[in-house]
Amino acid sequence: MAKEVRLFAEVRAYSIITLGVFINAIAWMGFMIPSHIVGGGINGISSLLYLSTGIPVAVGILIFNTILIILAIRILGVGFGIKSIFSILMMVGAFSLLQYFIHEPIVKDRFMAAIIGGILNGVSIGIVFTQGGSTGGVDIIAMIINKYRNITPGKVILYFDVCVITSSYLIYQHIENIVYGYVVMAIGSYVVDLVLTGANQTVQIFIFSQKNELIADTVVNELKRGVTLVKGTGWYSKSEQDILMILMRKTELPYFFRAVKAIDANAFMSVSSVMGVYGQGFDVIKVR
Repeated sequence: MAKEVRLFAEVRAYSIITLGVFINAIAWMGFMIPSHIVGGGINGISSLLYLSTGIPVAVGILIFNTILIILAIRILGVGFGIKSIFSILMMVGAFSLLQYFIHEPIVKDRFMAAIIGGILNGVSIGIVFTQGGSTGGVDIIAMIINKYRNITPGKVILYFDVCVITSSYLIYQHIENIVYGYVVMAIGSYVVDLVLTGANQTVQIFIFSQKNELIADTVVNELKRGVTLVKGTGWYSKSEQDILMILMRKTELPYFFRAVKAIDANAFMSVSSVMGVYGQGFDVIKVR
């Protein structure tokens, strides 16, 4: 049962990463690049290369990310992310496919294309991040710099994106292209945070059941979450009652509910959101 759950989780993760990558390709090839809007990152550099020389975007993404992956393996080690490599390869395929079929912007209005492109770009990056993947590019540069300098990855990505978007002036000689690029960057950053916050939200659960031992064993062995047993006393009945306290990601709730219902359909549960949980299995405390 546990092996099947883990296998399903891995297949689900790679499927979601693939979906996120295709959404990213639609954002660029369907809205931004046909409208001559340059975003940030390696995709932005690749789109600049395409718009100035005609070299396909996918070729630029593959070349730049291959160089960065080699550097990352040498500097950060081989464990920096199999899912990241998978994401990059899927991105190359998605951009190649969509560039073959899409030649005109999906929407004609450039400002609307910038807004929709920024939203889709942010959603796609957030989706990939939630599954432990990465879109490569500037993320890798940020990790490498952060290893040797006390500069946060967020600042590295921001500075890099500003430089890429500003450089689009060399091609178009119009300030409005830079403004559209900044719109994409701002919307994308906001949406990424929105997606990540929603996916990482943690819930605290209290369970009152006559089958606490079975529920606790299932949570520990199958869902791989810790359980705390709290001794309580019912004020009205004056009888002692064991209470289970569990912390887990909000995305794990459907599996948890199914497991509890199979054991005790009459279990009484209280579920509440918490601001943050730090420690093993959850978030890491980051202090300078």
